[in-house]
Amino acid sequence: MAHRIFLAGASGAIGKRLIPLLCGAGHTVVGTTRSPERARELRSLGAEPVVLDVFDAPALTEAVEAARADIVIHQLTDLPKDLNPAEMPAAVVRNARIRREGTRNLVAAARAANAKRIIAQSILWAYAPGMEPHNESDPLDEGAEGDRAVSVRGVIDLEATVLGAPELEGVILRYGHLYGPGTHADKPGTTASVHVDAAAYAALLAIDRGGPGIFNIAAANDYATTTKAVAELGWNADFRNADPAPRAAGR
Repeated sequence: MAHRIFLAGASGAIGKRLIPLLCGAGHTVVGTTRSPERARELRSLGAEPVVLDVFDAPALTEAVEAARADIVIHQLTDLPKDLNPAEMPAAVVRNARIRREGTRNLVAAARAANAKRIIAQSILWAYAPGMEPHNESDPLDEGAEGDRAVSVRGVIDLEATVLGAPELEGVILRYGHLYGPGTHADKPGTTASVHVDAAAYAALLAIDRGGPGIFNIAAANDYATTTKAVAELGWNADFRNADPAPRAAGR
């Protein structure tokens, strides 16, 4: 079934790999970016770009309503290129704000537009210490300290906002550490990792498959099990997206 998709964070690493998958499946995509310079790239990939800031709640609501979106996908992050260690402390705070305030604004906009489902990016490595591999019902690390505490609390707020939204089916994708095109790594790391194309594929599948809830998304690893995503979404960690030719700017 074809849907009208509002993709928040379309110019990010996952967003740029996701747009061709969405368009190839017959969906209509409106994608956000904060940068006017990136709007042309989004259009070339097949999305209708909209330049806005997720913290501008009225503009965000207007954009989601104008898109007539029935599915909203949340891929918003605010991280430095190559995860520069010198920039990460400030980025952790900005990213947590997106997860708290940005998610609340996006959920409110989705409800105003009468969307039926919201799919949101979360992280896999936020579980509290305990028996491994973790499954989706294990608690998150509420006792974390330092920068990890800022990140985990942002994740907890994001997930609670998405899963608790009235009249919306909330789906959380807890991604492992990303690698591949547009990320900071060419190869998987030593902990739970996921190729950016496989991460995008999970979002595509979650549009029509699986019930509301949480899914771990990573290649086979000892830290967290992904059997739920495989069984309910039909997800495959080995999925790779062939790079399509850019679409004409007039699409």
